[in-house]
Amino acid sequence: SELGSAIRENQHVLHYQPRVNIQNNRGVGCEALIRWQHPKLGLVPPGEFIPFAEMSDFIQPLGLWVLETAIKQIRTWLDKGIELAVSVNLSARNLIDVTISSYIEKYLQTYNIPAHLLEVEITESALINDPERALKTVNHVHGLGVHFAIDDFGTGYSSLSYLKRLPIDTLKIDRAFISDMLTDEQDAVIVRSTI
Repeated sequence: SELGSAIRENQHVLHYQPRVNIQNNRGVGCEALIRWQHPKLGLVPPGEFIPFAEMSDFIQPLGLWVLETAIKQIRTWLDKGIELAVSVNLSARNLIDVTISSYIEKYLQTYNIPAHLLEVEITESALINDPERALKTVNHVHGLGVHFAIDDFGTGYSSLSYLKRLPIDTLKIDRAFISDMLTDEQDAVIVRSTI
């Protein structure tokens, strides 16, 4: 019940998790991670409020807030001479919203951001709900120059034949396979095969 007022009162914050090239230890981008700075509960992780937002109409304004805030941050960094790509997660409901691509285009133009500095992350399951509509949205946004990543790859149910139709730039293998790949041969085989 507090989620609506949290959006209106700007109680959310983005944290930026760096992505590093392990061959040269250089930062190559980051992922925008939402948190709720609750006035009484403190910092609330997304797992505790995103599922409720997904079940309500709050996911659309929340997704737009994340997109615009991340794009503003890219502009702030560019003004300081720092060029970093930022990844933003979109929910299945955001992905099938026909207006999302026009908002992305508007934010990129408003803040004068090169589109390649924005990467949209979607899950395999987000593609299943309404595949044709999702594909249309993904293709339109990709046509702007925005990059796409499949997050949590390997946990969804979409087929590889469907994935090959998508303009995907990055596959992020789910942590369930990565975390034990040095000690679990099956995980190592899955990761090697995916790569």
